[in-house]
Amino acid sequence: MDGWVGRILRVNLTKGDYSVEDLDPDLAKDYIGGRGLASKLLFDEVDPKIDPLSPENKLLFAPGPLTGTGAVSAGRLTVVAKSPLTGTIAMSGMGGYFGDEIKYAGYDVIILEGKSPEPVYLLVMDDNVEIKPAPNLWGKTTFETEDTIRKEIGDDWKALETQVVCIGPAGEKLVKFAAIVHDKHTVAGRCGMGTVMGSKNLKAIAVRGTKAISVADGEGFKQAVLDTLNKWKKDDGLSYFGHTGSAPQIVSNNRRGSLPVLNHQRSTFEGAEGLGWKVQKVYLTHRKSCLGCPTHCRPVYRLTTPGFEGRYIGLEFETNALLGSNLGIDNLDVVIKANDICNELGMDSMSAGGTMSTAMELFEKGYLPEKDIGFKLNFGNGEAMLELLRQTGLRTGFGDIIAEGGYELAKQYGHPELFMGVKKLEMPAYMPRRLQGIGLGYATGNRGGCHNRSYTPAYEAFAPPERLMDPAAIEGKAAMVKRVQDMVSIVDSVVVCLFPQAAMNPPFQIEDIVAQLEAATGASYTLDNVMLIGERIWNLERMFNLKAGFTKEDDTLPKRMLEEPLPDGPGKGQVCRLGEMLPEYYQLRGWDKNGVPTPEKLSELGLEGLL
Repeated sequence: MDGWVGRILRVNLTKGDYSVEDLDPDLAKDYIGGRGLASKLLFDEVDPKIDPLSPENKLLFAPGPLTGTGAVSAGRLTVVAKSPLTGTIAMSGMGGYFGDEIKYAGYDVIILEGKSPEPVYLLVMDDNVEIKPAPNLWGKTTFETEDTIRKEIGDDWKALETQVVCIGPAGEKLVKFAAIVHDKHTVAGRCGMGTVMGSKNLKAIAVRGTKAISVADGEGFKQAVLDTLNKWKKDDGLSYFGHTGSAPQIVSNNRRGSLPVLNHQRSTFEGAEGLGWKVQKVYLTHRKSCLGCPTHCRPVYRLTTPGFEGRYIGLEFETNALLGSNLGIDNLDVVIKANDICNELGMDSMSAGGTMSTAMELFEKGYLPEKDIGFKLNFGNGEAMLELLRQTGLRTGFGDIIAEGGYELAKQYGHPELFMGVKKLEMPAYMPRRLQGIGLGYATGNRGGCHNRSYTPAYEAFAPPERLMDPAAIEGKAAMVKRVQDMVSIVDSVVVCLFPQAAMNPPFQIEDIVAQLEAATGASYTLDNVMLIGERIWNLERMFNLKAGFTKEDDTLPKRMLEEPLPDGPGKGQVCRLGEMLPEYYQLRGWDKNGVPTPEKLSELGLEGLL
C-alpha cells in the first residue's frame, strides 16, 4: 500500500502479548485513516454501552495516510476511545512527532485492549514490540516520565529519536479529563483519553521507527505539496496565525463580545488586552513547529517574575480564556503557570478551567461552602486556582471532587444549570449567544461541547468582510455547520492540522488535501467522494452515541445560553437560537425529527444495517 503502510499493531495488555494484522485496503480507502479509521474499528469492536473505564474499552492511536510523507501540516495523530467523561465516542488530536514515528515503525494504527495487572509501558522499535514493567514510572509527572524512559533506552541517538507519549498522576488516578502528553507540552487533552490509558495501567508508549513510507505518484505528490505551500505563503490569515499563535485571540474575541467570562456569564473582560498582547510583547522568545508544518504556531515563553521563573511552552487561546477570563483572572503569569501544571500532571486545561469556573460560581452564590474546599474560591483568585489544580491532578482535598468534571460537580451541589457544557464536556471559549453557528455546533457535537469539530468562527468571526457571516443571524448556519463538520472529519482522518486550515481565507482547503491524498495513496479520491467519506464518519459516530443511549435531548446547550440574554458586549441581549436551527440541521443531515439517521441516509453512506 502507498501512503498507508498496511499494518495494525494490536496489543492485549491483559495477556501481555501482541499481534500484527494486515489493514484491509478497502476499509482504509472508505475511512481514510486517523479519526475515521479508528472510529470505525472502535464501532466494530466495542459495545457502545460498556463502562469506559472497563478493560472492554479500547484505546486507538491512529495517524493518517499523509502522516510521515512530508505532506503539509500532516505531523499529527488521533486518539480514539469511548470517553469516561462524556460516555460518547471520542477523538482527541495531538501534534508533534509521535504520529510520524508510528508510521515509520510500520503501523497505521495501534490498538490497546484489556488491562495490565501491573503498571507497564509499551516500547515499539520497528518490528520489536515489548510490554515493559513500569513500577518506577508510576507516580511520576509527564515531564519526569519522558526523561526517565529516554534515559532507560540508553543510546543517545536512539533516545533522541524515540518519541514518547505518557500520562501523569491525573491519568493514574483516573481524573475524568486526564490527558495524554507528548514532548512535555503537546497534548491529546479532550474527553479523558489519558483516563482510559490510566485505567489500563499503561503509563507510556515509546516508539522508534526507521522505515520509509512510499507514495503512489512521487512527482504528483511533490507538486501537490509545493502548490499547497505556495498558497500558504500568500495567505495573510495563515501568516498572522503563524506569527502570533492562538493565545492573543483572547483580544479579538473580547472586542467581538464572544469571550467567556466568569463561567460564561459575560462576554467581555477588562483584562483581556493584558492576557493577549503581553504574551507577544513580554514573554515570547520563539516558536516551535510540528513535523512538516511551516506555520510554527507553538509559542515558547520565558517568565522572570519571582515565583514563576522558567521556560514554558504552548499556551493556546482556549487555555488562555478558560483559565483566565472565564475565571476572572487577569494575571498572565498565573495562566501560563496553570497551563504548565496541567501539562505536567497530565490534564486537559480546557475541562480543568471549565470545571473550575463552575466551582467558582457555585462558591460565589453560596451553594459551595468554604469548609468543603478548605479556602476561598472566588472569581479572580489565582492562588486558589493554582492550588486546586494541583489537588485535582493528584486527587487530594477538594480536587478529588473537581476531578470528576464540571457536570458531576454542579449536580452534586444541586445546581446542574451552572455547568457550562454539552454532553458533560466543558464548553470551549467561543460564546454561543454571540456566535449562533458555534452554538449549533456545540449542541450537535459527537464528542460534546467542542469547537474543533465544527469550527464556525472561521466563518462567523475571522473571515474577511466579503466572506463574513453575520454572527447573530441563523440563516445559512445549519448548512454551514453540517459542511464544516464533514470537512473537519476529513481533516482529522487524513490527518492534517485543523489550525492552519481554519486560519486560511477562505478556510478549509479540502481541494489541496485531496490532491496530496490522491497522489500519496493512488486511490481514486475526488472532492465529492472525500466529502461523502466525511459525512459517513460523522454518521458512524452519531450511531455509536445513539446506541450508547444518547438522544435528541442531548443535542442542547446550557439554559444560560438559551434563556439568559447576554448582559454586555456587541451581542448584548442575544441568546442562542438553537431551537430554530436544529430542525433544519436534522433535515439537511437526512435524519428524522428525533435526530436519528434514516435508513435511506445510512444506505447512501454505505452504513446499511446500523439502526
